[in-house]
Amino acid sequence: MAYASSADEKITAPYGSWKSPITADFVSGAQKSLGATAVDDHGRLFWLESRPLESGRGVLVKAPEKPGDEPIDITPKEFSVRTVAQEYGGGAFRIVGDTVIFSNYKDQRLYKQSIQSGDSSPLPLTPDYGAPSVCYADGVFDSHLNRFVTVMEDRREDHLNATTTIASLNINEHNIQEPRVLVSGNDFYAFPCLDPKGERMAWIEWGHPNMPWDKSELWVGYFSENGDICKRVCVAGGDPAIVESPTEPKWSSDGELFFITDRGSGFWNIYKWVESDNKVLPVYSMNAEFSRPLWFFGISSYQLLQSREQKNLIACTYRKNGRSSFGVLDDVHSILSLLDIPFTDINNITSGLHGLYIEGASAIHPLSIAKVTLDDTKSKVIDFEIIWSSSPDSSKYKSHYSLPELIEFPTEVPGQNAFAFFYPPTNPCYQASQKEKPPLLLESHGFQGSDHIVNALKVSKVDLGRVIGLGKLLGGPTAETRGVLNLAYQYWTSRGWAVVDVNYGGSTGYGREYRERLLGRWGIVDVNDCCSCAKFLVNEGKVDGERLCIAGGSAGGYTTLAALAFRETFKAGASLYGVGDLKSLVAETHKFESRYLYNLVGNEEDFFQRSPINFVDKFSCPILLLQGLEDKVVPPNQAREIYAALKEKGLPVALVEFEGEQHGFRKAETIKFALEQQMVFFARLVGHFEVADDITPIKIENFD
Repeated sequence: MAYASSADEKITAPYGSWKSPITADFVSGAQKSLGATAVDDHGRLFWLESRPLESGRGVLVKAPEKPGDEPIDITPKEFSVRTVAQEYGGGAFRIVGDTVIFSNYKDQRLYKQSIQSGDSSPLPLTPDYGAPSVCYADGVFDSHLNRFVTVMEDRREDHLNATTTIASLNINEHNIQEPRVLVSGNDFYAFPCLDPKGERMAWIEWGHPNMPWDKSELWVGYFSENGDICKRVCVAGGDPAIVESPTEPKWSSDGELFFITDRGSGFWNIYKWVESDNKVLPVYSMNAEFSRPLWFFGISSYQLLQSREQKNLIACTYRKNGRSSFGVLDDVHSILSLLDIPFTDINNITSGLHGLYIEGASAIHPLSIAKVTLDDTKSKVIDFEIIWSSSPDSSKYKSHYSLPELIEFPTEVPGQNAFAFFYPPTNPCYQASQKEKPPLLLESHGFQGSDHIVNALKVSKVDLGRVIGLGKLLGGPTAETRGVLNLAYQYWTSRGWAVVDVNYGGSTGYGREYRERLLGRWGIVDVNDCCSCAKFLVNEGKVDGERLCIAGGSAGGYTTLAALAFRETFKAGASLYGVGDLKSLVAETHKFESRYLYNLVGNEEDFFQRSPINFVDKFSCPILLLQGLEDKVVPPNQAREIYAALKEKGLPVALVEFEGEQHGFRKAETIKFALEQQMVFFARLVGHFEVADDITPIKIENFD
């Protein structure tokens, strides 16, 4: 592979034809994924690691006690720590003393296991129902009654309409036991948490037709002597005059209840409950998001810290203008002290005995766990140490990384802007002619995988889990793409492509008003914003208007297909397991999302009019279709129907079907093949260049 020896000797070559060491093999197999972090009573750090080379098996790992030692696997090879509660899971384990209680993926039962050594055998706590039909998540230990309190999802009577409750089981009993229901009656529950005295429990609940970010309620229940809930109070979300979605309740050491809600401003801010008056008071107000949508259990956006002055200090992270900030909030004086750390994106915060553990990333850091040590006043960082990295080898290609630029662009609605991250072509060894503009790959977030959360979660009958893909946070339209290191994007940009990742109207991270732009208008707002973003970049002189390409998976694939069917902005597209028929997507959707699409689309006529499968005659440019044959969410016949119509119409089209793949590609070889074939497909159809990699192209109908 030829490279220039210095910046002054760059090779001049067409955009898209540059050679790069960031290979598809490296992208598809480089990263482990992170499920969660925890600290035991001795201050030892644990994390849940999902391993691509073990088919995404979830392994609880203990940090080494001495620098240079290897981490210790706690989970035996025949077990995998993962819950499929609410389909997307999260909150799959809890450490209690020297014991971990976890959900095992295969049977979804709860087990307990000693964490003192890695060879202890897990013991089941919950019954074997003959199938993984009862799931558990978000558990917490009740030390006063020696029990484990958890969200329980029972699918035995109706798989698509499970019964969800908050239940408990005694973890000191050696006998397997049926969990005892504490709270029931609503459709969904999350975040059960007990006060320090074990007298009260707070939780979040919500019901159809709402998603938890639309409208939810925060409740506090009071325990009787035998541990039942004998009285309950609605703290937030119960007033019909206030639209809000409270989340993440936490009790302080002295029994004050803190939580996050978006009442008034529409931004998730931190509040606290005054129990004596049953009032809610803001702790700190800002037009920024201090939490994120509850797609997964186990979110932890803030932690309550101990201070010498006996006041509440809150370590927290928030999102504003496409960037995460980290700070410590003084509850008494309502002062937020920002702390300087290298991460520009932060997911969760865990308290340790001598510092904080932060899950974060940046444009040059892959998802990592860092230990942050603060000074005595908790106002300054005195040490920052990365403990674990999802891709420790990624730093060797740092010189080839394209740094994302947050752009704000006008939409079709006058006075209304949207946001995206733009990645310009970057390669230290190459440059293009000054007369040439780069081709553009536009990505729209969907039910795609996240390079920085977890790989390949197959979820019961439907695989809507977190899957390796092109690097988005899960959540379809209600998600936020973030400007962090994404090796798939670097694969493109280091070869001379520009990439833009769009946070169209409906995305999170910009407040409720921005999020609700998509209500009833999915397939319109997202498509318009993606087209507006591409046109904006052309007008700014950043990309070539004749080489605009769009790609996406699942819901992002839907936006791709809709843009190609109903607009003429893009010259070619690639749909990875893309949704072509909205109505069929609703037919077997699990309970959590069973009303989600109706909120986003509307009535029956809207479902028909916005489904690209019903308007295949409107496609007017080349399309690459990549589809798993075991996909129960988007059946293969949708891709086949589009393929047949384009073939008959005379448009260049290719369809690749993958044996053994579900909704989202799990296998490294599939991910590699899909990445390379998109590159070659676009190069041949709209690129006007030869790719540098040795890739055998697939046959393109009406072209080859």
